[in-house]
Amino acid sequence: MRSPKFTPEPSSSDAVERDLTASDLVFDVIIAGCGPTGAMLAAELRLHDVRVLVLEKETEPASFVRIVGLHMRSLELMAMRGLLDRVREHGKQRPAAGFFAAINKPAPQGLDSAYAYLLGIPHPVIVRLLEEHATQLGARVRRGCAVAAFEQDDEGVTVELADGEQLRSRYLVGCDGGRSTVRKLLGVGFPGEPSRTETLMGEMEVGVPQEEIAAKVTAIGEPHQRFWLRPFSGGIYSVVVPAAGVSDRAEPPTLEDVKQQLRAVAGTDFGVHSPRWLSRFGDATRLAERYRVGRVLLAGDAAHIHPPTGGQGLNLGVQDAFNLGWKLAAQIRGWAPEALLDTYEAERHPVAEDVLDNTRAQMALHSTEPGPQAVRRLLTELMDFDEVNRYLIEKITAIGVRYDFGEGPALLGRRLPDIDVNHGRLYGLLHRGRGLLLDRTERLTVGGWSDRVDHLADPTAALDAPCVLLRPDGHVAWIGDDQQDLDDHLSRWFGRPAH
Repeated sequence: MRSPKFTPEPSSSDAVERDLTASDLVFDVIIAGCGPTGAMLAAELRLHDVRVLVLEKETEPASFVRIVGLHMRSLELMAMRGLLDRVREHGKQRPAAGFFAAINKPAPQGLDSAYAYLLGIPHPVIVRLLEEHATQLGARVRRGCAVAAFEQDDEGVTVELADGEQLRSRYLVGCDGGRSTVRKLLGVGFPGEPSRTETLMGEMEVGVPQEEIAAKVTAIGEPHQRFWLRPFSGGIYSVVVPAAGVSDRAEPPTLEDVKQQLRAVAGTDFGVHSPRWLSRFGDATRLAERYRVGRVLLAGDAAHIHPPTGGQGLNLGVQDAFNLGWKLAAQIRGWAPEALLDTYEAERHPVAEDVLDNTRAQMALHSTEPGPQAVRRLLTELMDFDEVNRYLIEKITAIGVRYDFGEGPALLGRRLPDIDVNHGRLYGLLHRGRGLLLDRTERLTVGGWSDRVDHLADPTAALDAPCVLLRPDGHVAWIGDDQQDLDDHLSRWFGRPAH
């Protein structure tokens, strides 16, 4: 049997970031915010030689060690860029289960992903790893720089910092969180619901034996879904408890606030002490009316906020960055088809709408009122059916997302799992952020698109289709075996051929 033919295009001659001194004020993209979304977007743009500056208003990375979870789809994206091994060594794996409203059901067998688990990882660590990835690719990060104003014209965006310095770029992307300055200055509406309930959370030590904690949590945990004490290593516990009311968040919570609420719910404060960090979160749910106005775009929490139940927030933002990065790069590099950049909002806005709806549903199921508790008991029974349990897990972990690419087979618009190909795995071929034609017929070619689309001729690929065209984000853009039809779809997603 012949070996597969994999034909990547060599990197362009300007693949290494051009030297930029402090006096250079012109960039292709300025990103406001160096959280997971901003850092991932910067890296995705650098894969295509886009000059990127990331502005972060904080002078130092966050010091508190909040644990976040990377879901299956985000783990797949990390694998597509060769990051997964680096990320995984800093995290702890747990089963892909118990996500929806914390209803404790085991994961169904045979989830359609090679990474069917949750990876718990400290938030500062994932931010650091993604920032390092971006800077290693050539992105610049400036800390202590807050966007104060901007103006856009037909050629670009002039960004003014809080100290009066002005920077110039072709595009500006706001990845600056739920209170986004960029979104507010842009005048984009952020409709939704304000917080009606708030929850205190933190990581701290406790003063009673673990057995006593476990017994108390088991006794009162079911009716109080926003209450838990979960052990970490080194005697540290994650503590979550309902707040007394809804505050203006002008002042951060104190240890005494946590003790008082623990006594109110559990009858004891468990001797909590020495907090590593304390915070509060509400159930505010909002979605930006638009993701793009001219040369200014929004991503991550700047575009959508919702309660953390189900652990989807960070994942949703990273997935925004993956969708946007290659499209914005194509626009800058000059090969983007007409309206390609508009597909970012067209594809990601409905995904965010769905996340907001499922978090609304989950929060309702956390209520201690009789009606929501009755619905919770019913859903708990329904989740014993494999189809229901699988559907909810695929929704929460985003492996069930399907973009609307028009009529076609069920796989069209969905992400392709990390299938076996000859001499390796599929995602190993996507590290450079380019398109890929996976050709089981060995008859097709990417022709004049070879500068932006790779080609793997492999009749042994574990794929139930003759050929598929993958976008850089791993979603299936075309299925078939006809060269002319393929050329039409290459033009649709990757613009005119280079020759």
